[in-house]
Amino acid sequence: MKKINIIKKNYDINNIINKRNMIKNKYFYIYKDNNSINNYRFAICVSKKIGNAVTRNKIKRQIKDILDKSNLVFKTNNDYVIIIRNEINNLNYKEIKENLINLISKVLD
Repeated sequence: MKKINIIKKNYDINNIINKRNMIKNKYFYIYKDNNSINNYRFAICVSKKIGNAVTRNKIKRQIKDILDKSNLVFKTNNDYVIIIRNEINNLNYKEIKENLINLISKVLD
């Protein structure tokens, strides 16, 4: 994932979450909002309840890899915030990929 596609400011993430335009499943919450930039952007949020820093960073790397390698076409003027839920610890990479792609495809419709 390119740095241009990452939301870094905390107030941007909070603004997107406060708009409450979301879809969820057992493992993820995905919030969506329009932006004024001509790019799509992502933020991946993993709680400390998930595990230690190594576990959280591993999950973030897996999510970024799935987003990069998926052939999904994201709308250019949207921001997405992906919040990882606690149940993700019970899944392997393949199951995470299936669940995330299914949920993102619902968001893109």
